[in-house]
Amino acid sequence: MSHFPSAPVKPDYLHFDPATRHVRIDPHQPEFVQNPYAAYAWLHHNARVFFWEDYGFWCFAGYDDINKLFRDRRFGREEPGGYRANAINREHLKDFDGVERHSMLEIEPPVHTRLRTLVNRAFVSRQVERLRPRIEKLANELIDGFEHQGHVDLMPAFATPIPVVVIAEMLGVPTDNAPQLLDWSHRMVNMYMHNATREVEDSANQAAKEFSDYLRDYAAQRRKNPGDDLLSLLLAAEENGAKLSEDELITTCILLLNAGHEATVNQTGNAVKSILQSGLDHRTLFATPESTAATVEESLRFDAPLHMFTRYAYNETEIAEGVTLKAGEQLGLLLGSGNRDYQAFEQPDRFWPERPDQKNVSFGAGIHFCIGAPLARLEMQVSLATLFKRLPNIRFAEPPLYGDTYHFHGMQSLKLEW
Repeated sequence: MSHFPSAPVKPDYLHFDPATRHVRIDPHQPEFVQNPYAAYAWLHHNARVFFWEDYGFWCFAGYDDINKLFRDRRFGREEPGGYRANAINREHLKDFDGVERHSMLEIEPPVHTRLRTLVNRAFVSRQVERLRPRIEKLANELIDGFEHQGHVDLMPAFATPIPVVVIAEMLGVPTDNAPQLLDWSHRMVNMYMHNATREVEDSANQAAKEFSDYLRDYAAQRRKNPGDDLLSLLLAAEENGAKLSEDELITTCILLLNAGHEATVNQTGNAVKSILQSGLDHRTLFATPESTAATVEESLRFDAPLHMFTRYAYNETEIAEGVTLKAGEQLGLLLGSGNRDYQAFEQPDRFWPERPDQKNVSFGAGIHFCIGAPLARLEMQVSLATLFKRLPNIRFAEPPLYGDTYHFHGMQSLKLEW
């Protein structure tokens, strides 16, 4: 693979102790928020495994390490002893924790296997492909709403509505409630940010309670009058005689609504920014289904919507030379960093849809590989192709701005004109 002609310059905000391999990077530091890749490039050359003091655990920056650790069964998502088993002072998060402890994202086999098998049927590629006409119609309707203005903030007007409407329609939840669903989702997802405040925690807990109550009422209606939506299918689904419990059902619906739009919203904005900054001819990028798919894959690699995924060690394990984790300790996998690793990619900082080494870890790997990946890919292929076809002269109206939301990585605003 290619190498930088010289080692990248260390950003001023990055502090490194070579003796201990400890790194300090404030994830709220404005330069890092707007361009974390400068830090990642330096880490690739100097500290591919490091202890991130701001988070308090060891992290991996390289593609191969991340890919292997996703599949390493010595590590997993489920906290030893059970979800938040050793946590204290969390009574104010009772409703939030009540949702999270049943999440597929937070559990391991055999429960994970049962839940994922029940849900996966709705997300296989052949099922998702049936949504293509609906997504295209929705994208065109949204563009109809702002095309005459000559300018738009793409995030609220286009990137956000498509995935939330699609997942709401899949579940059978009224799309009129989309603004409320978004509000609940944003408040819950804020819990994953670095150093969440008590205000954020209280808001997330209230959102979890309201979201759960809403879905319980809706599930009760669907039991009496089932339809052909995903909620009805989940209510009826069985695997070897085992059904979803009420709590598992509610958590799964919340997870699908949250995960079904948060990452796709960010990735849509990131992709448009990457394409516009690349200077490539979008008529070529979206000329065929194959070139469209390749453009989306390169967007996922080049500027991923999720930059960190954590796992627990289940036994005392040496993770690198001189670095041993005790059982129950966490490690961080830096997905955005891995996707720009010069040891895994030729010209990693070039937006290059035809690259011969096309791959990414943006959806994870192993048993927790993102269940919604086929849907996210389809939504982006259809929406991006429609956008650039309808608005061929689209360009930046203002410099794009990322939100201070690490480890999520997406546009706070993306103001465009044509």
